Amino acid sequence: MARFILVPGGWHGAWAFDAVGSALSVKGHEVQALTLAGLGDQPANGVNLERHIDDALQAVRARDTPAVLVGHSYGGMVITGAADKEPSRIQTIVYADAYVPEDGASVWSLTTAMYRERFVAGAAADGLNCAPPNHLDARCRPHPMATFLQAIRLTGNWRNVRSKVFIAACGWEGTPFVELYERLRSDPEWSTHGLDCAHDIPRLAPEALANILLKCA
Repeated sequence: MARFILVPGGWHGAWAFDAVGSALSVKGHEVQALTLAGLGDQPANGVNLERHIDDALQAVRARDTPAVLVGHSYGGMVITGAADKEPSRIQTIVYADAYVPEDGASVWSLTTAMYRERFVAGAAADGLNCAPPNHLDARCRPHPMATFLQAIRLTGNWRNVRSKVFIAACGWEGTPFVELYERLRSDPEWSTHGLDCAHDIPRLAPEALANILLKCA
């Protein structure tokens, strides 16, 4: 039995992994999908990227069993930060159409101009939280803007995680991840997969994502 910790992308909560989690649980695996601080029913003040990394770290440290740590989109920042602090507790780190940052990077620095414009427009009301785009699920919540802006601090220890996987969603325009996917395809330290769907892999291709994760187990 494997232990999966699932970290959603921006604006989303644990519900984004409902279908994936069910597919993993029915095979007997332990699944914990996270709703990061400020993205549940109650908003949280002063939430930044470091706070979200701490959320993931608490889940990783809760058990001695090594975890398969999965992040979608923005969640790639979170899982990288957590794995950098506890690489020995991570069996596999999986990026589902997600950011793979270097030290000093932020979502703002890594994303495209289209997304920067979306962040600015979304934060117009209070400058603190970025409202979810209209096309997203009604359960989405305003995302703390500081988590998109804060630079991540990494020692590089996350690279010691033995198994690293990148899954690209190849069916949408404007993706900031295609160049990264092409680069990682030629890196022997990475396993890569391409799915013919839009960005929201956990909800648009849950069976395909679950099958890849089951191989990690």
